[in-house]
Amino acid sequence: MSKEKVVNIHGTDFSSSLWTKVGIGVGVLIVIFLINPFVIIPAGHKGVILNFGAVSDNVLAEGLHFKIPIVQSIIEIDVRVKKNQTKADAASKDLQNVHSLIALNYHLRAAKVNELYKSVGLLYEDNIIDPAIQEVVKAVTAKFTAAELITLREQVSLEIKNSLEKRLTKYNMEIDDFSIKSFEFSETFTRAIESKQEAEQLALKAERDLERIRIEAEQQIATARAEAETLRLKNIAVTPLMIQLNAIEKWDGKLPQFMGTGPVPFLNIK
Repeated sequence: MSKEKVVNIHGTDFSSSLWTKVGIGVGVLIVIFLINPFVIIPAGHKGVILNFGAVSDNVLAEGLHFKIPIVQSIIEIDVRVKKNQTKADAASKDLQNVHSLIALNYHLRAAKVNELYKSVGLLYEDNIIDPAIQEVVKAVTAKFTAAELITLREQVSLEIKNSLEKRLTKYNMEIDDFSIKSFEFSETFTRAIESKQEAEQLALKAERDLERIRIEAEQQIATARAEAETLRLKNIAVTPLMIQLNAIEKWDGKLPQFMGTGPVPFLNIK
């Protein structure tokens, strides 16, 4: 057996066969890498399957999945809760300009992301959510005066939320939380509100002062009446009968000594 060449009992060249197999293996790996037949859907996401661009009825869950090379492509869509903040301008019932900041927490229905992608695409915030907020805020704000938007804020917020839910549900979106971060009005209206509040506070203070003065006057009148009654009782004329009664109360039971004739003088009680 030659030292320059290694052959088996049938005369096969082991060195050439090994390199051929390695080459084939590398080629297969390159092909697999290029066509990429596997896809991993991360946590909190769903996979929309496209068959030659057409949206499939099936939705891929989290994990590793096989896709048909060339035929299928996968679109990952986030189904976790997202936060959206939108500025909305509207006019109140009394034609005051109102600038609102709306905060919305929402998520996509996981089982329906294929329908959402088919009808809206991935720009659903720009195409659906933001316009819906603008329209709903305008419609609801127009039902209330500027003052009512402040005093009935909870009711206004609930109406906007309910209207938004009706619109977004059609596109397989669900609202988790909703709030009106702020209501801002024109400087003129803001100053008018502040002036009104100051006037109401001054009026309330004046009313309280008037009530305090009235109570104090009533107390002084009651005191004066009591003093006058006391003085009246002290100035009542002392009658003879009262003098006799006073003498009886003070008598010690001894008859007074009297020199002379006639009856013994004592009390003249009639």
